[in-house]
Amino acid sequence: MTVDSADVSLLAEGYVGRGPISDLAADSGALVVTNFGDNTVAVVDVDTLAVRGGVKTGRPFAAGAAHGRAFVAVSSASEDAIAVIDTANGAVVAAYPMDGAVAAMTVSPDGKRVYVARDGRDGVDVAVIDVVAERLATINIIATPDTTIDALRVDEADRRLFVAVTDSVTSRIIVVDIATGRVRRTLDIGAPIRGLELGLDSTAYVLTSDITSRGVLHIVDLVANRVTGTVAVGAAPMQLALSADGSRAFVVDYDRVHVVSTEAYAVVGAVTVGARPACVAVADERLFIADYNGGLTSYAITARVMIAPPFVAAQHVVAERVRELQVAGV
Repeated sequence: MTVDSADVSLLAEGYVGRGPISDLAADSGALVVTNFGDNTVAVVDVDTLAVRGGVKTGRPFAAGAAHGRAFVAVSSASEDAIAVIDTANGAVVAAYPMDGAVAAMTVSPDGKRVYVARDGRDGVDVAVIDVVAERLATINIIATPDTTIDALRVDEADRRLFVAVTDSVTSRIIVVDIATGRVRRTLDIGAPIRGLELGLDSTAYVLTSDITSRGVLHIVDLVANRVTGTVAVGAAPMQLALSADGSRAFVVDYDRVHVVSTEAYAVVGAVTVGARPACVAVADERLFIADYNGGLTSYAITARVMIAPPFVAAQHVVAERVRELQVAGV
């Protein structure tokens, strides 16, 4: 493996050894790994990357975690479901059957609600699982058969749900008011969406890729509801993660993980592992990379250096000229 970036440094290496890893999520000292090769979920220590537990499931393909619980989307011949796993001992403590095919999921910051994207014959919706009350509600998104949900994210206040959708013509971000279930606004993106993350200061990061444009990271101002910049990244990227301060994005490409500076709008480094990278996760200023051979690596994310500008007396302050950026595709 190689690290061609000053932004990360190797911490540990581990090996789950259960075949290809499809997704991973980190929380409360545990890393949850979905192994679709043998239909298991492993619980891994975040410091040593040693496996400390696990459970047999249906075919697992997506995971989220918060407050000592992991939520894993699993598929079987009869149905899809969300399995709830105690990250302390790896035991399944609850399961929620889903109508329709699960496409994506995300967990509220407090771990009390899970949002599950479902693709149906007549459209797409989001199932909202109230973990505390053990109830399920539905938010209808689009009633057209050619639409898929690519990613979901919820804001820190658990008030707005951001839904990335792609159809036969375009892709877009849909913002939903969770309390009312109503769509508040939409923003056209263009190419198929591969990843979505929410940053600081009402900024979102949207990863797209297709044959024409290859990989592109779109920076979105959520207040103005417009794309303020783009970064070309990779040939066929498939997943995105964001550092806690929003200054760096980590993009999974075919043979490496690109490191993107969201401040400089540029690719500033790359990380390669022993096999093709499959997925990434970020937690507690650490980057975790899983590969298709069942390997894991963890990296410390270098703290961003904040340099204070020199003091300038008020009478000498000159307003900067702000460069206007065009919306992507214009």
